[in-house]
Amino acid sequence: MRGNRARRGVPVKDAPQRLLLVEDDPRLAELVRAHLTEHGFEVEVVERGDVAIERIRAAPPDAVLLDIGLPGQDGLSVCRAVRPDYAGVIVMLTARGDEIDEVLGLELGADDYVAKPVKPRVLVARLRANLRRVAEKRTGEKAHERLVVGELSIDPGRRAVTYRGADVPVSTSEFDLLEILARRAGHVVPREELLGQARGIRYDGLNRSIDLRISRLRRKLGDDPDRPTLIVSVRGVGYMLAAHP
Repeated sequence: MRGNRARRGVPVKDAPQRLLLVEDDPRLAELVRAHLTEHGFEVEVVERGDVAIERIRAAPPDAVLLDIGLPGQDGLSVCRAVRPDYAGVIVMLTARGDEIDEVLGLELGADDYVAKPVKPRVLVARLRANLRRVAEKRTGEKAHERLVVGELSIDPGRRAVTYRGADVPVSTSEFDLLEILARRAGHVVPREELLGQARGIRYDGLNRSIDLRISRLRRKLGDDPDRPTLIVSVRGVGYMLAAHP
């Protein structure tokens, strides 16, 4: 009788969120895995980049924690390979002060990065913030309202973007940024507002993260970065999605 409780309508605890930790340092991997498990995550650990690509494609997790220096393929190569088809969260693990890796990771579609040595509490907070942002977008009041701006179509329910009839692969944070601009198409959205609403974009005093994502979106949409006509910069204010791109 007790075994049939779920089928009789008794609420069942939600399944834990699945994470793939890609880290070739066994001691660090075990430390991170143990801490995340204590906080309710289900964690799979792999040590090689090429194996990570196979696992992400075969059974997409809710989030990927991705080290940069890996055997098989490095973390940046893994991010580049899976991002077009993987809509989950990617958090890069980078060496402290290694700005080049951080920038490249963001350009390749990572949602966030955490510097080594990893602080477990910071890592959990970052993961939850990124996962929560994705969940809120999927279940929000406007989850199924398609946004159409000229030849640009944004489907919040599927988190899909098409432009001129072609699918455009975007990361979670890129999608969030584009959706904010689309809802205000034809109006300038101040940088501070973009940073405030797109919570996966971290402010570093120079707005580097938001500029990197705008640059990446322009490339994906075929918008000339030297003379953009789709996502327009307004010097000293912010960005605007043209009303009729």
